[in-house]
Formats: sequence, C-alpha cells, structure tokens
Amino acid sequence: MILYHGSNVEVKAPQIIKSKRLLDFGTGFYLTSDYEQAKKWAVRTTARREEGNPTISVFSFDENEFEKLNVLFFEAANKDWLRYVTAHRTDKSIKDTYDIVTGPVANDQAIRTVNNYLKGYLTEDIAIQLLLPQKLKDQYVFKTEKALSILKFDEVKLA
Repeated sequence: MILYHGSNVEVKAPQIIKSKRLLDFGTGFYLTSDYEQAKKWAVRTTARREEGNPTISVFSFDENEFEKLNVLFFEAANKDWLRYVTAHRTDKSIKDTYDIVTGPVANDQAIRTVNNYLKGYLTEDIAIQLLLPQKLKDQYVFKTEKALSILKFDEVKLA
C-alpha cells in the first residue's frame, strides 16, 4: 500500500512528535492514501510554519503487517468516530493502546460540525447526519515505533 505524508520538509525517517495542536486521532505520524489530501496538508503546514516548501514524502508498506499490529479502523464518520475525534480534539493527555488508527479525516466542514457538536449546538445524531454525506478523505496515524517500523520510504515530491 502507498501512503503520503504532506509537510514543509522531506521526511525520510518518520517520528512520533507530540503536536501542539489537538488532532483527530491524537499523537502520531499522519499519512493518507490520497495524494491530493497530502498536497493540501503540505501547503497548509508550509503556510502555518512560514518556512520550507510544500513536500510530499511517499511511503509504502505490506498490508499483511497490519495483522501484527493493534489497529483501530473507522470505516465512516459514525458515532464511534465522532466520539474518538472529539475526545482527542479536547484532551491531549489521552493514551491509546493502538499502533495505528485509520479512518476519515475531519476536513474544514467536518471540523465545523464537530465543533458545533462539542459546544452542544448539535446532538450526536444530527452531527452524524451532517457528516455522512461528505466525501471525507482518509488518514492513517502511526502511533507507535512498532507501527513506524513497517513503513518504507520510497520517494519525495514537491507539492
């Protein structure tokens, strides 16, 4: 499987670095199977950090390796996904036992829905109804060194 990491620098040796921001699936190394999504991440990261160039690092791994890891897979933006994302977007101290978490990425529209849910403006059911029609891209978060060990750096591309 091929995955892409968008950043402002080339990443050949991924690391788990604690972010100052609250992210969908918490701390980890974020990738996507969608090249255009990685490109958006690269452009945003470069603009936010005000340095470097939008860069996409390309990785591959053998999907059979998933069987050796503790993987949490969200097929859609459902109630479990919403609870997991809102937990991580409100508390940096959550400790996971997962090596990898994968599922939909909360895009700008989804973030508004999640934030309105967090503020109590939307019920869980209404939030899910608003999220379901969206064509959300995927994200893979490698949360442990064991998970990172299955990634193989392939190449780098300027976005």
